Amino acid sequence: MPRQRSRKGAPGILEVAKRAGVSPATVSRYFNDPEIVKSPTRKRIKDAAHDLGYIRDRMASAMHNHFSGTIGLVVPTIDNAIFSELIQAFSAKLREYDRTMLIATHNYNLQDEVSIIRSLLERRIDAVAMIGLDHERPPLEMLASRGVPVLAAWNYRADSAISCIGADNVKAGFQVGRYLVENGHEDIALVFPPIDNNDRAYDRFNGVLSALKQSPSTFPSHRKITSLYDIGTAKAAVAKLLSQNRPTALICGNDIIAQGALFACQMLGLRVPHDISVIGIGDFRGSAHMEPGLTTLRLPAKRIGELAAEKLCAKVDFGVESQIERIEIEAELIERGSVRKLK
Repeated sequence: MPRQRSRKGAPGILEVAKRAGVSPATVSRYFNDPEIVKSPTRKRIKDAAHDLGYIRDRMASAMHNHFSGTIGLVVPTIDNAIFSELIQAFSAKLREYDRTMLIATHNYNLQDEVSIIRSLLERRIDAVAMIGLDHERPPLEMLASRGVPVLAAWNYRADSAISCIGADNVKAGFQVGRYLVENGHEDIALVFPPIDNNDRAYDRFNGVLSALKQSPSTFPSHRKITSLYDIGTAKAAVAKLLSQNRPTALICGNDIIAQGALFACQMLGLRVPHDISVIGIGDFRGSAHMEPGLTTLRLPAKRIGELAAEKLCAKVDFGVESQIERIEIEAELIERGSVRKLK
């Protein structure tokens, strides 16, 4: 028999049922499988629970139904703006499905995903989203053996081994490279993060190279420099590059690096785009408000986060964890003021 109070002073299922004018069993069915309850009854129960301040006992539900109402999200970092919009959208969409997010980071060390996934499984997560498509086998096998749905967000490949939602990063890199070439730039430098353990950066880098190989542009080895996703580090690396033989344009692995590049140009007294052009990837918060505004390739992070949450909730609710879905979200080139057209 259901308890009247889940905690001292807190309303329970019996009080919700009494206020809604239904049986406690109907209230239980509503919270466990709302679609089997008629719409008018669902509304009465929802309103009654809201009015009473009823809080569902997730742990008890998990013990009975093996679902906790929690979705995991594993990201490389929350230390800068790279994934902030995706995280916010993912969390907000989960709330619409009456679910919560449990987030973990591995700081671009994929070997840490084993302990992270083990920890999430111990907390009975219903599903998990992971950034990118390159992962160690053990964490994926741990999820598969327990029937826990998994989805890769942020990156898309037509041959991915798990469900994925994101942009084609090879195409993204090719697009920014071709844009500079079509605007007359032949001496182009690349500022990218380390591409090991980062399939997004790896794919973008190779996409840029593909575009440059199809053009008369030159790309000697000294035109490729490495910077972490950090404005200060990028500023120092780009300043060193530009103090020597300056290219006409910089392609940056993302907008964090591009913002550091713009600060380096300001420090050296170079005018953007008159003396040098800068293009980024991502269209992060603040990129439109730089001076000049940063020309970049917009990755629709909000849409990716929302879709990832929707798809994982559907996999949990309808038991389709074995079905692989691959959804490509198109990136959009945003022209602002940081690229000069030479022709």
